[in-house]
Amino acid sequence: MKKSIMVLVALVGFSSVNVMADEGADLFKKCAACHGAQGEKAALGKSKIIKDLGVAGVITALKGYKDGSYGGPMKGMMKGQVATLTDAQITAIASYIAK
Repeated sequence: MKKSIMVLVALVGFSSVNVMADEGADLFKKCAACHGAQGEKAALGKSKIIKDLGVAGVITALKGYKDGSYGGPMKGMMKGQVATLTDAQITAIASYIAK
């Protein structure tokens, strides 16, 4: 019984990771136009290369854009892009970019 529960927990956890990765990929599609398919471009020649930020860096940036506490020349544009994202969606995007 204990082994079955552990296997179930492991499968549910794995399933959650897959769902997060799929959601991150879907959400990133609108980002790719400026940041590149792999997050390899400086958006409009002004941003950092987001693939190099890591999960925590992307989360910090996106949450900061959302609350207005982060950003340089693209601050206004990015605030609009992230305004409706939930914390879970921000984490999914960050995980996808960092993979």
